[in-house]
Amino acid sequence: MNRFYRQWCHNKHLTSFSVVVKETDLWIKAQKVLDKEAKEAVFKYRAQLEKYIKFHPEFKDAFLPLPFDPFAPKIVRQMLLAAQKAGVGPMAAVAGAIAQAVGEELLKYSKEVIVENGGDIYLKIRTPVQIGIFAGSSLLSGKIALKLKPTEKAIAVCTSSGKIGHSFSSGQADAVTVIAEDAALADAAATAIGNLIRKKQDITKAAQRAKNIEGVKGLIIILDKHLAIWGDIDLITI
Repeated sequence: MNRFYRQWCHNKHLTSFSVVVKETDLWIKAQKVLDKEAKEAVFKYRAQLEKYIKFHPEFKDAFLPLPFDPFAPKIVRQMLLAAQKAGVGPMAAVAGAIAQAVGEELLKYSKEVIVENGGDIYLKIRTPVQIGIFAGSSLLSGKIALKLKPTEKAIAVCTSSGKIGHSFSSGQADAVTVIAEDAALADAAATAIGNLIRKKQDITKAAQRAKNIEGVKGLIIILDKHLAIWGDIDLITI
């Protein structure tokens, strides 16, 4: 897929580069090129996930939360917890979890980091960032953007769609974007909320679901020409 939407994340003073390892395709912005460090991090965390799945195959295929495993690697524990909070299978959190794990590694070398993994973004910024929302064929796609201010903590912006991308969704939303401090949670929550939306009447129910997921800070829903927003969000037109 041509990931043209990556150019909708505006922060001119950082350097951009890509890292691809098997199915993991990351677009990264940092204070300098850290492709070697990023690739090592991807290999590290993919290996942890692949080894865990080898001995726990249900982790890969579950569509419902699994029991917490205190002996699992950190990235697996984060996915299990996110899945429990959102009410989905742990693999619904994989893209966000990898983005965050790699981003946290890169913060050792750069004070600012943005890691995008298939529409799921982990970022720690010192200057404002503008992130455009890709919503497939919706008239709103590419017309609105999330404006983020620098914060002491890193944040995550993760998007799920029932119409585009290869990730499973039982919904029909063009885009469900969730803001949280944890990327695994934001990813899992976006999937859970998106699963509820098949028609415009479902939007209110889906927004209420977001409010009940601990750790979710904000929500954007796009379904055809309909737009719903909840939380502390600064949305602008582009």
